[in-house]
Amino acid sequence: MQPSAAAPTHTHATDRRKEVQRRTAALLASDTAAWIGGFTAAAWTRYEFDLTTGQITRTLGAGLIAAALHSTMALLRRRYWGRHPIGSLHEVRALAGTAACTAAIMLLAAVLSVAERPVPASTPPMGAAVALLIMLSIRTAYRRRRDRALRPSSRSATPVVLFGLGSAGQALLRAMVSDPRGRYLPVGLLDDDPEKQQMRIDGVPMLGGRRDIATAVARTGAATLIFSVANADAGLICEVRTATLAAGAAFKVLPPVRELVDHRISVADVRDVDINDLLGRRHVVADIKCADTGLAGRRILVTGAGGSIGSELCRQIARANPSELLMLDRDESALHSLQLSLSGRALLDTSELILADVRDAERLARIMTERRPDIVFHAAALKHLPLLQQHPGEAVQTNVWGTLAVLEACRGVAKFVNISTDKAANPISVLGYSKRITERLTAYAAANFPGTFLSVRFGNVLGSRGSVVTAFRAQIEAGLPITVTHPEVTRYLMTIQEAVHLVLQAAAIGRDGEALVLDMGTPVRIDDVARQLAAQAPGPSQIVYTGLRPGEKLHEELFGPGEADVRPLHPLISHVTVPALDPIEVNSLDPADEPEKLIARLAALCDQPGQLPPAALVPNSRSADTPAAPPL
Repeated sequence: MQPSAAAPTHTHATDRRKEVQRRTAALLASDTAAWIGGFTAAAWTRYEFDLTTGQITRTLGAGLIAAALHSTMALLRRRYWGRHPIGSLHEVRALAGTAACTAAIMLLAAVLSVAERPVPASTPPMGAAVALLIMLSIRTAYRRRRDRALRPSSRSATPVVLFGLGSAGQALLRAMVSDPRGRYLPVGLLDDDPEKQQMRIDGVPMLGGRRDIATAVARTGAATLIFSVANADAGLICEVRTATLAAGAAFKVLPPVRELVDHRISVADVRDVDINDLLGRRHVVADIKCADTGLAGRRILVTGAGGSIGSELCRQIARANPSELLMLDRDESALHSLQLSLSGRALLDTSELILADVRDAERLARIMTERRPDIVFHAAALKHLPLLQQHPGEAVQTNVWGTLAVLEACRGVAKFVNISTDKAANPISVLGYSKRITERLTAYAAANFPGTFLSVRFGNVLGSRGSVVTAFRAQIEAGLPITVTHPEVTRYLMTIQEAVHLVLQAAAIGRDGEALVLDMGTPVRIDDVARQLAAQAPGPSQIVYTGLRPGEKLHEELFGPGEADVRPLHPLISHVTVPALDPIEVNSLDPADEPEKLIARLAALCDQPGQLPPAALVPNSRSADTPAAPPL
């Protein structure tokens, strides 16, 4: 017969009980010895080290009685069964209280004794003090031995130096020294605070500040330095990183506090330095007070759900408890990955996934009629500027007509959020033209449809597919030169989380026909990004300047001519009024036209103020070979 599955658990529980019993017996024995020793020492000094046999006997008896009183009170309050961790401040307080009570009872008994006092009146308080000192010493030794046993082994763990001993650094240090299977063993501490220079925390010594990095690494043999300063500026991170690498150690960071608000700091949080850390961007998401986005209990649809922005939108919306989340994309592989990230399974057999193309107006109309979403986030678009510059007809069919199709299908939704880009401000590229047109078409829908229709405009998204960081890293991994268009080119950069946060804020505070623009701080030089990534590369990386491509700006803009930076609801979110565009003007576009003519036509549509005719429109006639844009 095979043993039951519960056998190992039962054995473990039995071993645990035996361990507790052994520890309790050891504590009882040591406390008893402490009281006897304390009373003996007190009486011995009282009689100037000259005790008779009778005095010794009475003193030992009083010590046993005191020990019995102390043990009885401790047992009744279950202090020997782990009510407080051994050696903790709580146990010290409880132990001192019990010793004081025992001393008071013994003193009272000695003073009120009708016969000869068994021990001098000074013996109970003095003996209690000595006994308490002995008990605390025993517990301190036990705690020190246990703490040392919890430290990672020096044979298997990587020796590390921690830079920064604020609350985050100390929390990380405690996590490290209490994990016997941990991968990091702290061997030294560094901090620029002069008041911390002589400290020794959890047995780990302070070795100086940022100027002592090389000395600390050499002295301790540390293989890694972990930067644990919460919300440090980029200058300090770069300085410490440079000194660490020069000393021959690896450099890792503890993420900023904003990334750790939902859980306690642990060793698992330590990561390699990220480009955001080195660029020192101010993360505006941490500064924006999250409003009620009104997503809970609503039916929500996201177009372009498989893209970088769309997939993060879906993940954050899913946490807002919508009644249903509909995810639409034409890329089946992207939908597969998205469902896997959301639920841990990707059977592709649920109705939440919708395989469709925004170019198919009839299909979109059927989907909206059947599924009836309350809120729509329109993230589907072509976004690569150089490609669209060569193929403007594709921008027309996907970005412009695709948005028209979605808008027409969304006549009855409560809210519609069109995702735009900073390239729509004073555009000079096909991408910028097409996204500016979508802003104007959304403004037209806002003026004619009952729901709220608005756009969101943000900058380059770090970490998205095709972003500069992704491209630079791919070039480094392939051993190729890093290509930068111009040494002075700058861009507004956002994390995916920031971009999605703005989109959700727009759904809550945006007003009809507006474009919301996030204050993204200071633009970042792309050359700085390339150099920071090159510095992290395992080998030398060359930077090559290729020149600005057609349609590219040296410096991006957030506001176009005539657009005012107005922030009525939040100091970090601007509300831009967008003029509506008559869809008839868009219907007249011909994606098969010559690229130069088509680009000129797109540029003209960005500047025209447009009219606001009735909502029911009939598209212009066109050749049989040219697909028709949907009416709006």
